[in-house]
This record gives sequence, C-alpha cells and structure tokens, in this order.
Amino acid sequence: MHSPVLVTAPAMTPVSLAEAKVQLSVDHDEHNAMIEGFIAAAVDHLDGWSGILGRALVEQTWRQDFDCFSGHMRLPLAPVISITSVTWRDTAGQISTVASDDYALLSDALGPYIKFKSGFSWPGDLNQTKPVSITFLAGYPTTPEVPEAGETPAIPAVSNIPPAIKAAILIHVRLMYDAYRLGDDAGPIPTAAIDALIRPHRRVFF
Repeated sequence: MHSPVLVTAPAMTPVSLAEAKVQLSVDHDEHNAMIEGFIAAAVDHLDGWSGILGRALVEQTWRQDFDCFSGHMRLPLAPVISITSVTWRDTAGQISTVASDDYALLSDALGPYIKFKSGFSWPGDLNQTKPVSITFLAGYPTTPEVPEAGETPAIPAVSNIPPAIKAAILIHVRLMYDAYRLGDDAGPIPTAAIDALIRPHRRVFF
C-alpha cells in the first residue's frame, strides 16, 4: 500500500487560540503567533499520517492509492466520515469512477475499509493491473459555524475530537509555553500526562 496523500488540509485546529490562552492564563495578544505555533506543533504530533495516533483529528480529505483492486481495501486513517470517490485507471490512462452503490464503508478492529458488494466484478481484464485511488473524508465531524442572526452573535465552528485528545493538546501547549517562559530553568518537558490521555486513542496495527 502506498503512503496516503493529503488532498485538503483541515480548515481549523482542534484547539483554538482563545481556548489555549485560557489554559495559559494569557490575557494579551503579544504572544498570539507563538501560541498558535505551539498549537500547530502539538496537533502535528498527533494528527494525520505522520502523527503518532494513526488518526485524523479535524475533518480532512485524503487519497489512498493501490496497485489493483481487492475485496477489502484498507484505509490508513481513522475515523473515516465518508468516501468521496473510488476511481481506477486503465492501461490507456483513462480514469473511471466506481458507482457508490458497488461498495460499502465498513470498520473492524483494524480500522476502516471498503468492501465491494456481492455481484461487483473488477473492471476490464483481470490479468491487467489497474491502479485504484480512494478519496475519503477523515476525522471527527465538525459542528459547523452558526452565522450571526440579528442581535444573536455568530457561533464559531467547533471540532468534536475526544475530550482526552483535546486535553492532551492543551497540556502540550502549556508545557511548551512554560518552557519558553522559564528558559534554561524549565528542564525536560514531562509528557506522562499527555501519554496517559492519548493512550486509549492510539490505533494498533497488526
């Protein structure tokens, strides 16, 4: 299986600048850029193909390429919200799309996968390799923004990642910010609390 390709990055981070500043007891804007950098670093540590969780956090679109069709096509990230498309390319380079009625998105102990339904037959000559691409929306669903209505202010979009993962990100940001403030007196960053919070959410690959 090839490494997945990020098609559309998350539109937001699972922890907002405002939430992080509350955690840090920061009431000024002088360190906003720095705190946003700490948030990005903490999220990158956990999120996506390179993250240690093996999960997508905020909604994001990925593409997984395969060399050929198979009965069960395993997807590398969880959770998967929906399948955008399943396409294949013939020897002439022509790309075709598999009808959504021909497959189902399922999940088991190893994570999400596509299973083709009974009666579906691989397109073309079975002796030819036909590259297949699955594009999918991964991550925990986001509650969309509620626009301003009259005197009612807008409610920003909210990520619905598990509370333990959100707490781990906030703690990581706190530790990095404390290390900045304390400088040489900070010592090593303790990560035991972060590890304890994220451990139940790590995907195990067999």
